Amino acid sequence: MERRQFGRTGLNLGVLGFGCGAVGGLMVRGSAADQERAAARAIAAGVNYFDTAPDYGSGESEINLGRVLRVLGADVVVGTKVRLREAVPGRIGAEIVASLDASLKRLGRDSVDLFQLHNPIAPSGAPANLTPQMVLEEVVPAFERLQADGKVRWVGVTAIGEAEAMHEVVVSGALDSAQVPLNMLNPSPVRGLPKGFPATDYRQLMLRARENGVGVIGIRVLAAGALSGLEDRHPTAMQSVAPIGSSPTYDADLAHARMFLPLVQEGFASSLAEAAMRYAISNDCMTTVLVGFSDPDHLDAAIAAFEKGPLSPFAMARVAQLQARIAMG
Repeated sequence: MERRQFGRTGLNLGVLGFGCGAVGGLMVRGSAADQERAAARAIAAGVNYFDTAPDYGSGESEINLGRVLRVLGADVVVGTKVRLREAVPGRIGAEIVASLDASLKRLGRDSVDLFQLHNPIAPSGAPANLTPQMVLEEVVPAFERLQADGKVRWVGVTAIGEAEAMHEVVVSGALDSAQVPLNMLNPSPVRGLPKGFPATDYRQLMLRARENGVGVIGIRVLAAGALSGLEDRHPTAMQSVAPIGSSPTYDADLAHARMFLPLVQEGFASSLAEAAMRYAISNDCMTTVLVGFSDPDHLDAAIAAFEKGPLSPFAMARVAQLQARIAMG
């Protein structure tokens, strides 16, 4: 599997990352045997980044990932996160430290490779929003103390929230990574949105990240499953998922996703999900793409897709044509 440089960290990550989140659900609600089989298969295929968070199954994902990696004796890059329930100035640093300590206990580790802020970055308004000032003046110093203590190697953010605020944080030089939503339903992290396109405008955030040495991790590349084009959801998966950065509802995302079926009908990909996954690595700003799995068969399909590599220039041009149709309504 292709590997790409992860910003200024010196890491080289496989283009497919193992998402341990609740949407796919394997590392939260799957069986122990399936979790271990999938992780072993992923590592054998060249996957070397595993991403989890305390919010995934109220800690179950971290517990299960820690167990699986111990059973396999695996040496991989592990990332987890911190989400503050309420951004209270003056208490942010202490809450970050407490959250990481709890995560390390669940993972059964002394440290993690990557530690990321999970809160939206936006002007104050919602209790969990962190302003750029809060991130740079309270979160970053807490992260730096954890690095000095040897508990984390690199630090980053989940780049969701308000575009201007996210840009301010990403270009600050204070962070090593950004998890950015990118999919065929929202190309704005890498190019301008067509007029009228129903999505949040991230204003080419991935380009700014690359210019500033920030490694990019792609998230929501399947739009929480909508870009499979299938209405039915796997029993292990979350049965209801709110979109991030795309349409207001999952049903709208699903309808828009089906407008990309010509990519399959015209032979650019064997399935809509394959097209979506390969689209995500068709820009060299992207390092690794997190895909969540519901069972080992989903993992096998993802490995097969990523081993085919990026979409061809002709396929990407066709994607742009189909996106223009969505913008036209």
